[in-house]
Amino acid sequence: MSQTESEPQKSLKRITWQYNNCLACVWFFPNDPINADIMERGKCVHPKLKAYDLIVSGRDWCNLYAEITQKQIDDRQERAMKAEESGKKQQSSLTLHTEEITDRPNYHH
Repeated sequence: MSQTESEPQKSLKRITWQYNNCLACVWFFPNDPINADIMERGKCVHPKLKAYDLIVSGRDWCNLYAEITQKQIDDRQERAMKAEESGKKQQSSLTLHTEEITDRPNYHH
């Protein structure tokens, strides 16, 4: 006995994933390069599009796609991790400085 598929099931088989998307493009700079996925938003910095300040998601795509290399991804993630670590150190230093100031007696009248 053969089983026939419903029309929605047949149409699902025709859906294909577009693999040259922004997440894999050299011109896409995600807001969070460490944890970027296809839902991540970021800027498109292609020279022809930069003036428009486009915010796109990792799943978007266009005809100006240029594949990013793994080395470029690694470099961006490493810079982001260093910046994050530097930001944590600065925040920690600021917190300590703020605590020192608030621990002092208030001489204002």
